[in-house]
Amino acid sequence: MAEPLKSGFGCAVPKRIATLIAAVHPRFDVRGFTAAALDGYEKLELMPRARHIAAALHRHLPDDFTTAASILIDSLGPDSPADNDLPPFFYLPHVLFVAAYGLDHFEPSMRAQYELTQRFTAEFSIRPFLIHHQARTLKRLEQWSADDNVHVRRLVSEGTRPRLPWAMRLPAFQRDPRPVLTLLECLKDDPEQYVRRSVANNLNDIGKDNPAVLIATAARWLKNAPPPRAALLRHALRSSIKAGDQRALALLGFGANAEVALRSIAIAPERARIGDKISIAFEIVNKSKRPQRVLVDLKVHYAKANGKTAAKVYKLKRVELAPRAAASAMLIEPGSALMRAARSRPFAIGESARTMKAIGSVIRLAIGVNAK
Repeated sequence: MAEPLKSGFGCAVPKRIATLIAAVHPRFDVRGFTAAALDGYEKLELMPRARHIAAALHRHLPDDFTTAASILIDSLGPDSPADNDLPPFFYLPHVLFVAAYGLDHFEPSMRAQYELTQRFTAEFSIRPFLIHHQARTLKRLEQWSADDNVHVRRLVSEGTRPRLPWAMRLPAFQRDPRPVLTLLECLKDDPEQYVRRSVANNLNDIGKDNPAVLIATAARWLKNAPPPRAALLRHALRSSIKAGDQRALALLGFGANAEVALRSIAIAPERARIGDKISIAFEIVNKSKRPQRVLVDLKVHYAKANGKTAAKVYKLKRVELAPRAAASAMLIEPGSALMRAARSRPFAIGESARTMKAIGSVIRLAIGVNAK
């Protein structure tokens, strides 16, 4: 089992923060800050730990936010994460400090976030500014979309995601994503995949609340799209494809109904116990006299505590099928994280639960996973 994230954010973090601040601000009360930051620290998870440190910073830095922010900026390490030996999330308290105490101090907060995002990310701290100072913040982000630093450009997209994980949502952009799309237009052909992937994730977020906007944007961007932009849009449409949205399927060339059959379905073991690994193999056969290009998904129906089931779709692969031909057997190898048995009770997979459904040209092998 993976270590919890807070394991890499232990008691050494506030101590290191104190040391770095004292190096540029000798009057900083290292002992008082460290004691406050570590009070009750062990019982907290990652985000509460970072907020706890941010609150301690607020109590021990100068009351004037501009001065406090300047001290924090001066205490930062190299502007490239690869050039320092700091643990992951080291700067999370810094960005939460800006988010909590900088809203009434726009310019020093923007300067702090510009510096912090080059070392970590300011995607969490920029969001309160988008809510409370939307026009000013959007204007600044538009300027940053042309910045030389890749991390600053990524912030423009990642910070405006309406449904960014771990962060507050942006209801205004969930209702009307047009201001966000204006920024994404500037970044859709960014030279760095790191930025383009963020643009794709932002579009995917937009599509969950405004599917028609996503489809229209993707259709427009696909015209004469270079390969990197086409890849961006395939990733942006992933949730729509999983949901079987015919418009999204059509954009990617999978709009027609597939004429296929599945055969040689093999699932092992028939009964899986906690910690077991499940292998699934099958063949897909083209029943048509024409070549077909299809997407193959795996849809697993998990049993819930209330007796109902919840389905989860896993993406498998695209298949080019010659007329009347069968694709080679596709196998989810033992050890794949996709099909680990991780429920609190053993599984039984019944023959009757294996079905095949065609949604446009998406072929889904559905497996019923029933707790017994």
